[in-house]
Amino acid sequence: MNNKTKNIIKWVLCAVAAILAIIIAINIKNGKILDFDLKIYQFFKSNIINDKLTPIVKVITHIGGAKIVIALSILAIILIKGVKNKLFILTGVVGTAGLNVILKHIIQRERPNINRLIPEKGYSFPSGHAMMSMAFYGMLIFLIFKYVKNTALKWTLIVVLTILLATIGMTRIYLGVHYPSDVIGGFLVSLTYLFILTEIYNRIKIEEK
Repeated sequence: MNNKTKNIIKWVLCAVAAILAIIIAINIKNGKILDFDLKIYQFFKSNIINDKLTPIVKVITHIGGAKIVIALSILAIILIKGVKNKLFILTGVVGTAGLNVILKHIIQRERPNINRLIPEKGYSFPSGHAMMSMAFYGMLIFLIFKYVKNTALKWTLIVVLTILLATIGMTRIYLGVHYPSDVIGGFLVSLTYLFILTEIYNRIKIEEK
């Protein structure tokens, strides 16, 4: 597959992610997606939620929280080599955090009021945990794919981080602090931003000292 084809596929995926995020946001504003959200939550309640699992879920959910992601980002910026890589992570995390705040105040969706297992403030859409985790762990996946030469190690890390991302998203639904559409929308918004950032990353050349 040549570079032109790869770029076309990337921009098609970026457009699909953005369009789906917009569709979800519109349906949230129109109140047309609530039935879907409640059906998914009911599935969680009937088949997954239990007292033994809840403490584990509460620990996992923090891995996608702003405090942990920011701390890990600072650590990554300190440890990673190259100004371009440092700027990539900084722009990704800061930009995602700002975008999340803006979108929350535009949509102004109230959080679920059903069986909330942890206290949480602020608006519901898009999920901050979904966006921040997709931004940071997504950037790690991109850098691993680009620079790790050992194939077995590369794909092991990518699979582990992908599972972690999905798990963080599910914890927000499990704990009753987000509707499923908040999490899906958060992932899609962050993924769109990530597509754009990776394209900029690939195009810019910074002379390293």
